[in-house]
Amino acid sequence: DVGAWGGLISQKGAFLCAQDTVNLNVTFTKKLSAGLFGGEGFILQDISGTGMVFLEIDGDKVEKNLAPGEVIKVDTGNVVAFEKTVGYDIETVKGLKNIFLGGEGLFLTKLIGPGKVILQTQNFNEFAGRIIQRVPSK
Repeated sequence: DVGAWGGLISQKGAFLCAQDTVNLNVTFTKKLSAGLFGGEGFILQDISGTGMVFLEIDGDKVEKNLAPGEVIKVDTGNVVAFEKTVGYDIETVKGLKNIFLGGEGLFLTKLIGPGKVILQTQNFNEFAGRIIQRVPSK
């Protein structure tokens, strides 16, 4: 029930369906740099109202309840949704060794409590990219 969460912000494309009493609106990342470089674009989905909502989750669902001021940093593609009380920012990965050898890309999503966060264990775009690299070109 989205009402029990006090509303959610989700990544674009995560929304599947909901009851008539659920509202879906477009919202934008707070910072231009987050949209340009975060890998998920400028657009997020603001889900509010009351009723059941269904989100697409790749892999397993991981739900975390962040305490006030608690911070977690997650690969951007693994964030599904979070309560509106959770702060959201994009951070660059520090250090040339991490950038070139880490394999996780240049950016992480920083989530700051309080509030609930829904993560997914599989980043579909990253997974598809690994498959494409192994497909013979001729």
